[in-house]
Amino acid sequence: MKYLPTIGIECHVQLKTRTKLFSEVDNDARGKEPNSCVSPVDYALPGMLPRLNEEAVRLAILAGRAMNCEINAESRFDRKHYFYPDSPKGYQITQFYHPIIGAGYVELPSGGRVRIEHAHLEGDAGKLTHFDGYSLVDLNRVDTPLIEIVSMPDIHSAKDAHDYCKELWRLMIYAGVSYGDLYNGNMRFDVNTSLAPEGAEELGTRTEVKNLNSFKSVERAVEYEIARQTKVLESGEKVVQQTLGWSDATGKTTPQRSKEVAADYRYMPEPDLPPLRLSADFIAEESAKLPMMPGDFRKKFGGVIAEDVLEVLLDYPELMQKLGEINEEYVKSISNLFASVLLAEEKSAEYLNDLPSSEDLTELAEMNEKKELSSTAAKEVFLRLFDPQMKGRGTKRIAKELGLIQENDLGALEAIVDTVLAKPETQKAQADYKAGEEKVIGFLVGQVMKESKGKANPGAVQEILRKKLA
Repeated sequence: MKYLPTIGIECHVQLKTRTKLFSEVDNDARGKEPNSCVSPVDYALPGMLPRLNEEAVRLAILAGRAMNCEINAESRFDRKHYFYPDSPKGYQITQFYHPIIGAGYVELPSGGRVRIEHAHLEGDAGKLTHFDGYSLVDLNRVDTPLIEIVSMPDIHSAKDAHDYCKELWRLMIYAGVSYGDLYNGNMRFDVNTSLAPEGAEELGTRTEVKNLNSFKSVERAVEYEIARQTKVLESGEKVVQQTLGWSDATGKTTPQRSKEVAADYRYMPEPDLPPLRLSADFIAEESAKLPMMPGDFRKKFGGVIAEDVLEVLLDYPELMQKLGEINEEYVKSISNLFASVLLAEEKSAEYLNDLPSSEDLTELAEMNEKKELSSTAAKEVFLRLFDPQMKGRGTKRIAKELGLIQENDLGALEAIVDTVLAKPETQKAQADYKAGEEKVIGFLVGQVMKESKGKANPGAVQEILRKKLA
């Protein structure tokens, strides 16, 4: 029997506000001492009331628009009750019944769509660090502003799960709503996977793999779950609904807790926060701030930049914006330089923090097109544009200082060719060429390049040689 996998993904996105969702405390606790970024509101001391962060609302609107979602004019907060040591209130303030972000969709690079059911605002829990025999609580992360994005079960392969998560990450980065630092948990993915016989009307029993923080982990975890659940079903057993952990080291999921029935979180309206009502003008004003998205760049540069190159470069929003400033006739050559020189050498983090000006990149493309630079020289000049000591010098000046500008003057090149052809050591090669040995032309071009100290245009040199030896 063949089984159809169905995958739904919940993604927590940490918003890059300056302060927390319900208190005026630093939202960036990276490198800070445990329990140093907290307030009486975070500790849930008696009488402390939450106050909603307006910037989180603005970013939520942008996030929703990035996913082609409706923004609800009215949303409400609820209390989700559960007890963990890293949640002092004994509940989480979230949006369950009336979220701020409504239905929408994410378009994958392949052209397929994954529908978004909704996305809601909520405050994060703290962090528990477990040791042998005891655990420590760090409340720095309490009420970090999150949006939780809930997809519809529209994904049916590990590859599409990978692509959806990556595209979602790109959308949040381009929209400017999150730092998107996966290593530090700015985005975390909970992946639900189920199998059902092909043609079945009902979905199979699902499992949930929690807190994945890389696209590759998402893909591997789904692949493993599909294989594991297939083996269970083919043996005549039933898949157990449970929450699973994932180990990159072992490449396996492990049970954490069973979920035979839905947990009773005793949702109730949050009494300390009034309903959030947004005017149509406010929603329109914030929505208008959405910059060009990955899909916009695909339409703009489709057919100009090779598809595989474009999909690599789309991971870098600042780079794509820079390419958007360059004359379209030069975009292809500049994008290829970025892809081959920077990304292929895994120097993107080093170089892409401070991009050259669009003027310098345009001048480089023009010089390359005019054959003033060889392909090797163009790469060398391109790399020097990122050197802080070369900043402001201009592309042509850098090329001159490095002695990389090619000689294109036909009269000067012809004189150099004549000098080379007059040398005794080239006579045999000339005779061989005239006798039909085509490959010796490379030797003669090399001799001219040596005579010109590498500055001659090889294409022009070869043309002159062929005319003189004809």
